[in-house]
Amino acid sequence: MYKNLLERLEISIIDFSQLNEEIRYEAEYFSKKTLHLFKVLRTKDTVLVGEMADVTDGLHTSIDYDNDSPINLLSATSPRENYFDLSRGAKISEKAHNLNPRTALRKNDVIISTVGTIGNCAVVDDSVLPANSDRHIGIIRINSTYSPYVLSTFLLSKYGRMQTNRETTGNVQQNLFLYKIREITIPNFTANLQHSIEYTVKKAQNDLQNAKGLYSSAESLLTHELGLDAWQPSRKQISVRSYQNIIKSGRIDAEYYQPKYDEIANKMKKIGNGYVETECNIFDKNVNPDKATEYKYIELANIGTSGEITGCTVNKGAELPMRARRIVHSGNIIISSIEGSLQSCALITDDYDGALCSTGFYVLDSDKINSETLLVLFKSAPIQALLKQQCTGTILTAFSKDGLQSIPIPAIKEGLQTTIQKNIQESFALRRHSSKLLEAAKHAVEIAIEQDEKTAMKYLSNVI
Repeated sequence: MYKNLLERLEISIIDFSQLNEEIRYEAEYFSKKTLHLFKVLRTKDTVLVGEMADVTDGLHTSIDYDNDSPINLLSATSPRENYFDLSRGAKISEKAHNLNPRTALRKNDVIISTVGTIGNCAVVDDSVLPANSDRHIGIIRINSTYSPYVLSTFLLSKYGRMQTNRETTGNVQQNLFLYKIREITIPNFTANLQHSIEYTVKKAQNDLQNAKGLYSSAESLLTHELGLDAWQPSRKQISVRSYQNIIKSGRIDAEYYQPKYDEIANKMKKIGNGYVETECNIFDKNVNPDKATEYKYIELANIGTSGEITGCTVNKGAELPMRARRIVHSGNIIISSIEGSLQSCALITDDYDGALCSTGFYVLDSDKINSETLLVLFKSAPIQALLKQQCTGTILTAFSKDGLQSIPIPAIKEGLQTTIQKNIQESFALRRHSSKLLEAAKHAVEIAIEQDEKTAMKYLSNVI
C-alpha cells in the first residue's frame, strides 16, 4: 500500500549509495521520469561521449570582433535543433582566429550550447566555415567512426535532453560543464541506422539551404526592381536643414537627418507615391484574452531569419504576459517596433491564425501588395534603414505608429509580386519539410532505443 501511494505521488526513493560524488539532492535530479529514461537507455549497448570524442570549449579571452572579417564567431545562440542560426552576424578578426587554433572549428564538429538554452546543438559543415567560437559552447570532436549527425540528433532527443538538463548547474546563470558533456551516455547504434539518420538530417539541411536561397532570390528581385540592389549607405557626414523642416519632423537629433535616409526615401517616391498610412492596413487594437481559453502566443524569440515563425508559447489567457494583447490572422505580417530587433518580421500562416502576439509588434497587411511581397519589402535593407530612422527613445528605442505610417511604400508590379509570392511560399514549404525531417530523425533515435533499430529504419523510410 505504501509503495502504491509513492507510485501515485511520483516519488522516488534513493539510497545514499546511489548518490554520485557531487551529492546531488534536488528532487528533479532523481525524478521518476529521469530515472525511467536512464533505465530504458541502459538496456542498450552504450558509450560515454568522452570515450569516443574530445570535448573542449571556445575562447575564454575577450573577443576581437571585426565586422569585415570572413571568420564567423559562434556562440550559445548559434546552434539550434540540428542547424545553425548565424543571423547575429558576429565575426572574429583573422588575427585572433589564427592565434587560437584550439577554438577554431572544423568540419563535423558537434557544437552544443552550454549556457542560455542549454543543449541545442548542430554539426559544423562547409556553410559555417571558417569559424571560431566563444566559451559559451562545447565543441565535441569525434575520434571514432560514430556519425556526428547521429550524436547531435541523439543529444536533441528526449534521452539527450534529459541528460543535458539534468547535469546543468548554477544559480544566476546555469551552465553545462565540459566534464559533464564527457559523461553523457549515448547508444552504440549500428552503421546502417547511423547512415539512415545522417541521410535524413542532411536532407533536411539541404531543404533548409534551398529555402534560404529562394528567400534571397525574392529579396534580390525586389531590391533590383526598386533600383536599390547595389545600395550602400551614403558616406556624407553633413546635412543642412531649415528650421521649418526641423519643426515639422519634431526631431533635433543629427542621426535622423543623415543623407542616406533621404536617398532611400527619394528613390521610393520615384517609383510610387504612397506611404504605409495609405497603402497598408494597421491592426493595433489590443484585445483582452479570455482567461480560460488556450492561445498560441508569438514573441520576438519565435521569429526566424527569413520571416518564418519558429514556434510559440501555448497557454491559457490567464497565464499569458500582459504584452500578449494583439491578435493576428493568416496573411498578416508582424513587424517588431524595437530598434535592436527590426529584422524580426514574420508572415502569419494558417498555423497561427487567431494567435496572439506581443504589443512590441505592429500587425499589418495591404490591399495592394500581397503579404509575401510586403514581408520581403519590410525586411529589405532600404526599408529597415527607414524604420531605424524613425526610432526614438532612450533606454528602449522604438518607432511609433506615426513613424511607421510615414514610411514611403513603392508601387510594385503585379507580375513581380506573383513571382515573389511563389518564391516565399516554396521557401516556407521547404522549411516545414526540413523541420518534419529533423523531428523524424529524433523520433527514429527514440524508437531505436525503446523498440529496435529495424522499426526505426522502417519509420524513417516511410517519412522520407
